[in-house]
Amino acid sequence: MPAVLAPLLAPLLAPLLAPLLALLPALLPAAGTAPAPLTLAVVLPQRNLTYPWAWPRVGPAVRLAAADRHGVCSEMAAPLVAVDLRLAHHPAAFLGPGCVYSAAPVARFTSHWQLPLVTAGAEAHGFDDKSEEFGLTTRAGPSHRKLGELGVQLHRRFNWTRRALLVYWDERVDDRPYYFAAEGLYVQLPTLRNLTVMDVVFRHGGNFSFIIQEIKAKGRIVYVCCAPDTLRELMLQAEREGLTGGDFAFFYIDTFGASLQGRRFPEPRRPWHRGDTNDARARRAFQAVTIITYKEPENPEYRPFLQRLKEEARDHFNFSLSPCPQMNFIAAAFHDGVLLYAHALNETLERGGSVSDASAITRQMWNRTFYGVTGFLKIDEQGDRESDYSLWDMDPEQGNFQIVANYNGTTKKLQMVPGREIHWPGNAVPSDVPPCGFGDSDLILAAITVTSFFIYRKLQLEKELAAELWRVRWEDLQMSSLEKHLRSAGSKLTLSLRGSNYGSLLTAEGQLQVYAKTAYYKGNLVAVKHVNRKRIELTRKVRFELKHMRDVQNEHLTRFVGACTDPPNICILTEYCPRGSLQDILENESITLDWMFRYSLTHDIVKGMQFLHSGVIVSHGNLKSSNCVVDSRFVLKITDYGLESFRAAPAGDDSHALFAKKLWTAPELLRMEEPPARGTQKGDVYSFGIILQEIALRSGVFYVEGMDLSPKEIIERVKSGERPSFRPSANVGCHLEELGQLMQHCWAEDVLERPDFNQIKVQLRKFNRESSTNILDNLLSRMEQYANNLEELVEERTQAYLEEKRKAEALLYQILPHSVAEQLKRGETVQAEAFDSVTIYFSDIVGFTALSAQSTPMQVVTLLNDLYTCFDAIIDNFDVYKVETIGDAYMVVSGLPVRNGKLHAREVARMALALLEAVRSFRIRHRPQQRLELRIGVHTGPVCAGVVGLKMPRYCLFGDTVNTASRMESNGEALKIHISGVTKAVLEEFGGFELELRGDVEMKGKGKLRTYWLLGERGGSTRG
Repeated sequence: MPAVLAPLLAPLLAPLLAPLLALLPALLPAAGTAPAPLTLAVVLPQRNLTYPWAWPRVGPAVRLAAADRHGVCSEMAAPLVAVDLRLAHHPAAFLGPGCVYSAAPVARFTSHWQLPLVTAGAEAHGFDDKSEEFGLTTRAGPSHRKLGELGVQLHRRFNWTRRALLVYWDERVDDRPYYFAAEGLYVQLPTLRNLTVMDVVFRHGGNFSFIIQEIKAKGRIVYVCCAPDTLRELMLQAEREGLTGGDFAFFYIDTFGASLQGRRFPEPRRPWHRGDTNDARARRAFQAVTIITYKEPENPEYRPFLQRLKEEARDHFNFSLSPCPQMNFIAAAFHDGVLLYAHALNETLERGGSVSDASAITRQMWNRTFYGVTGFLKIDEQGDRESDYSLWDMDPEQGNFQIVANYNGTTKKLQMVPGREIHWPGNAVPSDVPPCGFGDSDLILAAITVTSFFIYRKLQLEKELAAELWRVRWEDLQMSSLEKHLRSAGSKLTLSLRGSNYGSLLTAEGQLQVYAKTAYYKGNLVAVKHVNRKRIELTRKVRFELKHMRDVQNEHLTRFVGACTDPPNICILTEYCPRGSLQDILENESITLDWMFRYSLTHDIVKGMQFLHSGVIVSHGNLKSSNCVVDSRFVLKITDYGLESFRAAPAGDDSHALFAKKLWTAPELLRMEEPPARGTQKGDVYSFGIILQEIALRSGVFYVEGMDLSPKEIIERVKSGERPSFRPSANVGCHLEELGQLMQHCWAEDVLERPDFNQIKVQLRKFNRESSTNILDNLLSRMEQYANNLEELVEERTQAYLEEKRKAEALLYQILPHSVAEQLKRGETVQAEAFDSVTIYFSDIVGFTALSAQSTPMQVVTLLNDLYTCFDAIIDNFDVYKVETIGDAYMVVSGLPVRNGKLHAREVARMALALLEAVRSFRIRHRPQQRLELRIGVHTGPVCAGVVGLKMPRYCLFGDTVNTASRMESNGEALKIHISGVTKAVLEEFGGFELELRGDVEMKGKGKLRTYWLLGERGGSTRG
C-alpha cells in the first residue's frame, strides 16, 4: 500500500529537530470503504546519532510501517515544532519525541490538543502517571519502571532483601540518561519489604576513590549507571581496593549495549579491553560485573526487518545502521508503535468512532497484546510496553561476555540460558549485607534516613521543576475592564513608568499615569506585569527562580500567582492589592495619615524586607514606594521582587522616566556599568531610607528643601560622590529627630554604616513605643477618617460622572436626531421608519476640484470647516436635520424624524435662500478675491430612514427621493436653487415664493423632468 513521507523542517529550528509529517493510510480499513489518508507528526532529533531515536535510525522503520541535519534533544525546540506542526498540518497523532525533556512538554501539548502520542523513548519514571497530563501517551518501547521490576526479580531470586546501592553519573546536561535509569530502580526496589536503597553520585573529575569508600560503607549489591570508560575506571579502582574478590556484585545498566561493542564488527564482546597496560587488571575486575541490556528480539520476522531497515537507511537516509542490536531495537519499537496505532485506529473506526477520538484510540492501544516485528509484545494497563532484558556475564576462560539469563517482562520471570550460569568470583552468591553489618546500626539508620530524605527531596525537587506548576497559559487569562473595575473600587494604583505594574489615571504635573493591568485567572483578579523581553529561555536557573517565587509565603509580600512565557505575551502574575501603592497614598493630599498609621506602613516594609533578606531571594534590588502596595485590609505588601532573569536591562537613553526610576537606587549601584539584577542588601537599606523620607515628609521622592532639581540632576550629584554626600532633606521636626538620624544612617555613603533590617526594626519599635498603648482609639479614628475620605471621593466622582454624562449626551445629540438618541439611551432598538413626504436639500461647491488642486490639504480643510460652520449656524434657525457632509457636498432634510405636515418644503426653501445669501458674502481665507459659488438642488418625496451600524452609527436616508434630489443639484447652476415640480407644487400652497420655470431637463435615470428656479420669498407672505 503506497504512502507519502515528507520531512518538513520548521525554518528556524531546522538545525535542531527534524519534524516529519508521515501520511499513513489506515492499515485495516472498514469494509466497503477506501483507505483514508492519515497524518502523523514525528518529532525526533535530525542527525545526532548518539540518540537511539535519531531520525536516520527510526525513519526507515516508520517508512516500512507506512508502506508496504546536526540536531540535539531540545526541551525548548520540541514544543515549538509540535505547535508548528499542529497549526500547519493538523496531524491525527504524534510520533516521538524520545528524549525525556523534549517528550514532556510535547506530551502535555498533545494531551491538551486531544491527540494520541506514541513513542519508543521517554523512559523516565515521570511518564508512568497517566492520570492527567500524560493520559494520551503510549510507550511502545522500554521504560525504566520495567527495569526496576527486573531489579526486584533479581533481589527475590538471590535473596537480597535488605540493601541495594545505586551509583550513577549525572552531568545535568542533555537528557540525563543515567539519572533516569537509576530512578527506575530507585522507585521500584523499595517495593520489596524492608529493602533500603541508597545512592551515590559521580562528581566531576571521576572521584573514584570516594565512590569506592561509599560502596564499602553502604552496599554490597551495586547498580552502576555511567559511560563504559567510567565503569572501567571504577572497576580498576575497585580491584585496587579489593572489592572484586566475591563480596560485592556489580550490575552495570547498559540498556543499549554500548560497552559490548568492539571497535569494529564483529569483535569479541570485551568491555574491559582497551589495549593498554591495565587490560589484565580490568579483566580480573570485570569478573564481578554483570551487564544488563535490552533483549534483542528472536522472532523470525526480526532479522528480515533489520535487513530492510538497513536498505531503507542506506537508500533514503544515506546512513549505515550500527551493528548495535539494542539501538536497532528502538527503531523497531517505533515501527511497532505505528502499527499499533493503526490497528487501534481501525478498531475504533469499526466501532463507530472517529480519528479525532483520541481517548478511545489510546485506550484501544492499552492493556492488549500485539505481534509486531519485535515479536510478541504486551502493552500494560498504563500504556507502557512490558520490556525484556538480557543479563551478560563474563566467561572466565575466554574473557568474553555472553548472555546467561533473559528476563520476560510479560511473565515477570528470569530464565537462565541452558548450559550457562553467572560466574560469581567467590564461587557463591554474595550477601547484600556483610556479616557484621555496615558499622554502628543506629548511626547507619540515621544516615539512611537522612540520605533517603534528601534523595526524596531531590526527586521531589526535580519533579516539581519538571511539572512547571508556575506556568500560566495566556488563553487562561481573561482581561478585566480596568477603568470600570478600578472606578468601582474607588482606588488609584501606582505609576507603571515608575517600575511597577500598577498605575492610576491621574495626571500630576504633566506625568502620565495609567491604571494597573489586571486580569481574571481561575476566577480571581490578579495584577499582570508585562515583561519587555522577546522570549524567556527556561534554563535550570530560571526554573529555580520561579520555584522560589512560588515558595514565598509572607503577609508582607505579594503572592506570586504564576508566569506566562508564551511570546509575545510574557508576563508575571501577582496578588492584586486594590488600595493602590504607597506612593499614590502619600501623594493624595485628601488622605490624612497620622504618625501611627505611618509607623504601621513602615513596619510592614521592614517585616517584608526582613523575610526577603533571610530567604533564598536574598535581596529586592528595586525597592521603591511604587513597589509597595496596600491591600484591602490596609496591610502594606512589597511587590516586584525576585525573578532577576525576567528583568530587562533599562533603556540607555536620558529620558526623564529613566532617571525618575533610579531615585531610590544606592550610589554604589549607580556607579556600576552592569549592577546585579537582584541588587544588594545594603542597596535595599538605602532605598528604604529614601522611602522613609517620603513617608515622613509627604513631599515626594528625594525632596530637597529649597531646591527644584530634575531627576537627572539628582542622580548625577548622588553618583558623583561629592562631600558631603548629596541626600534628601532629613529635617522632619524636633520631635522626630531620631527618625531623621535613622534616615541618614540608611542612606550613608559607606555601606558598612548602614544598618540591616533587624536593627531598623528595633529602632522603629523605640520610636513608636509611646503610641503603642492607644491602638483601639487610633484604629477607630483611622476608620472614621477613611469613611470621611471615602464620602468626599464618592461625591467628587459622582460630580465628575454627571459632567461626563452631560458631555456625552451633547455629543450624541450632535451625531443623531434627538428622538433617535433618546431611544438608544433607553436601550431600545431603533426601527427603520417610512416617511410619506419630506424635502431633501443637496448642495456642493462649483469648481471645488480645481480649487482643491490649487490649494494645500490644510487650506482645503480650513475652507470646508469655515463654510460648514457658517452653514451649521444658519440651519439651527429652521426645522431641518443635517444628514451628513461628504467633501464639498452638504445634505439637509426636513420632515423627519419628527413629521411636520407640509412645512418641510417651506423650511428647506427658506433655509436654501438663507444659505445662498450667506455664501455670496463668504470669503475664502487663502483666496479672498475668489468668490465661492454654491449649487443647490431640492426635491420632495417619500423616504425610509434608520440607524445604520454599531460603530460610528449614522442616521441614513434611503429611497428614490434621495437620488432625485442629488440629480437636481448636479443639474443645477451656480448660485441658483434648482427645485423639482413636486417641491414647486407644495411651495405654491404656502404662496409668497418667487418661482421661475426652467423647463424640461434631461436627468440620468429619470428622463425629462420639468424643473424650476427658486428666486426668493416675498416679504412675510406665508401660510401655515
